[in-house]
Amino acid sequence: MKSITINGSQRESVGKKATKALRNAGQVPCVLYGGDKAVHFSAAELAFSKLVYTPNAHTVVIEIESEGTFNAILQDIQFHPVTDRILHVDFYQLFDDKEITMEIPVNFIGNPKGVRNGGVLRKNNRSLRIKALPGNLPDYIDANIEEMKIGDKLYISTLKNEAYTFMHPENGVVCLVRRSRAAIVVDEEEGEEGAEGDAPAAEPAAE
Repeated sequence: MKSITINGSQRESVGKKATKALRNAGQVPCVLYGGDKAVHFSAAELAFSKLVYTPNAHTVVIEIESEGTFNAILQDIQFHPVTDRILHVDFYQLFDDKEITMEIPVNFIGNPKGVRNGGVLRKNNRSLRIKALPGNLPDYIDANIEEMKIGDKLYISTLKNEAYTFMHPENGVVCLVRRSRAAIVVDEEEGEEGAEGDAPAAEPAAE
């Protein structure tokens, strides 16, 4: 999985006044969990653009002055309710021998046969939660939907991979191909027209 590097500075104070001063200076207060102790640091708000405003999944290399380098994943992020500015970020430290749970985007491959025949593809899950060692985390999960026909469903069990475990039921539906509403309406209208347009029963011949 691709990584993004974030350069940070250790926070000397974690009080409200110090936190406000950081934000006014264009810095985001952050905390790194998962190690022997929580590490409080700050980083420039612009450093998070490639990590937050993207559908892709990334791990993070955090470089903190006087603390060292840490491998991590984004765990939680808080935004301002009005301005959408980043207020606070939590990271979770990664270890090579410890599995981690992470949301990974699904890469849908191909144009389903059912769609080519007038159906509609419905994507129930655009990302899936998996558990794996950091070295086995994929950039995305491939889902080949080329052969799906109208009425077909793609289940979690179809995407099984030895490198990671899905944190969803095996019968969970990733996507499905259904008939389009337009096609259903046309069928109903044709049925009604057929009923009204049927030839009347022949009258008995006069004797």
